[in-house]
Amino acid sequence: MKLHAHEAAARALRNDTLGSLPEAVEVPRYDRSALTPGIVHIGVGNFHRAHQAWYLHKLMQQGLAQDWAIIGAGVRPGDAMMREKLLAQDCLTTLIELDPDGTSVEVIGSMIGFVEVHPHNQPLIAALTDPRIRIVSLTVTEGGYYQTATGALDTDHPDIQHDIVHPDRPVTAFGAMIAAYAARRAAGHPAFTGQCCDNLQENGAVLRRTILSLAERIDPDLAAWIEQNASFPNAMVDCIVPATGPAELSFVQQLGIADAAPVTHENYRKWVIEDAFCAGRPPWEDAGVVITDDVHTHESMKIRVLNAGHQVLANAGEILGLETIADCMADPQISAFFNKVETDGILPHVDPVPGVTTQDYLALIEKRFANPLIRDTTRRVAFDGSSRHPGFLLPILREAIAAGQSIDGLALVEALWARMCAGTRETGDVIAPNDPMWTELQTVAHAARTDPQAWLLQGHIYGDLGQDDRFAASFARWLDMLWAKGVRATLATYLSG
Repeated sequence: MKLHAHEAAARALRNDTLGSLPEAVEVPRYDRSALTPGIVHIGVGNFHRAHQAWYLHKLMQQGLAQDWAIIGAGVRPGDAMMREKLLAQDCLTTLIELDPDGTSVEVIGSMIGFVEVHPHNQPLIAALTDPRIRIVSLTVTEGGYYQTATGALDTDHPDIQHDIVHPDRPVTAFGAMIAAYAARRAAGHPAFTGQCCDNLQENGAVLRRTILSLAERIDPDLAAWIEQNASFPNAMVDCIVPATGPAELSFVQQLGIADAAPVTHENYRKWVIEDAFCAGRPPWEDAGVVITDDVHTHESMKIRVLNAGHQVLANAGEILGLETIADCMADPQISAFFNKVETDGILPHVDPVPGVTTQDYLALIEKRFANPLIRDTTRRVAFDGSSRHPGFLLPILREAIAAGQSIDGLALVEALWARMCAGTRETGDVIAPNDPMWTELQTVAHAARTDPQAWLLQGHIYGDLGQDDRFAASFARWLDMLWAKGVRATLATYLSG
């Protein structure tokens, strides 16, 4: 249903107020008191609630999956704040679909509880040990899987070291999952499925590798049991979901709903899942999820065109002070830069999926990025470049180098990232820290101003790519030009080439 913001007395969002919300707001039609849990989700951010939780809600609206309700969970202090907000409103969430043709609003109720957030995760382990829980899903960001540049488990990371030495009081989600697998094995309960919902190539395989590598160092026999009994399906997830700020909180109030944690999202969703669930699953396909053995082609297209494309825009936008991705797309030069990098540097390394050509998909992404109602900030999209560039862009760059194909656009994207990490816009405004490694990145970015190779020698990011002469030369040319002539002149040179 379509709803336009208006001045209205806002109703507190709770189970007992659902019937008094504005008539145009779609609310749960199922009996939430009769739901029982089947999923624990770790990392209850906006994306999860606009995506997985929405798909489950859609099933529940059809009278399905009543025994698959979600219990929220988290392992970071910020998760405790989300827990407090959601429990105060019976774990209900207002989803606001932002479309130029009108605003659609619904309240979803597929989450029914939230585990206490504890430094050593005992409440989480207990929740995961409950035999009713058959899926443990995660959105812990692309950089949250403790991977080295080669994709192996970073056993030198202090969190991983802690969980190896103290497996009974882990600090990571993966340590908690392993402790729960151990408790389930001891109690005679079956293993649960680990379901990654993060934007990673072969995300299920990444989760599986993280779990098994850590478990092997804690208890090799347990690792063997997990490998034999658990499953980790690959999946592709897609929906643009901006962060919630004062504007979103004000907007939902104007709609007549007092929601402390509303979510805005675009008019597009997709979820493609490998059917590999060791303990059953909801009938996802009845909610529009694509179940297939070929997740890789779908995820490769999405990650390379959309996620890598986000990085093409975000760093240039940050340096120029463009606030949102839609602002970047409305800028003729930036949008032309985006299209050229995608067409010349990315699409040659993307396979089409059935019924969709790569050019058609690029046109869809350009339309989605240009939606002016989606206030997706360049800052949010540029966040954690030290994970997103290796995850989204560098695999394409490797393939282009190996094939002897164009790398100029991709090298310019990397140079823009290095320039952005110097921490100032061209106006002189300071760019606030925007990466878990920001201090280190900023130091190297300043060194690279006179020695571009310093940036490429970050082995944990570039591996051996920094030793490639063609890439190093192109990167150095662009970075020197960015500092000498600025972003606009540099983009003009690239576009004229």
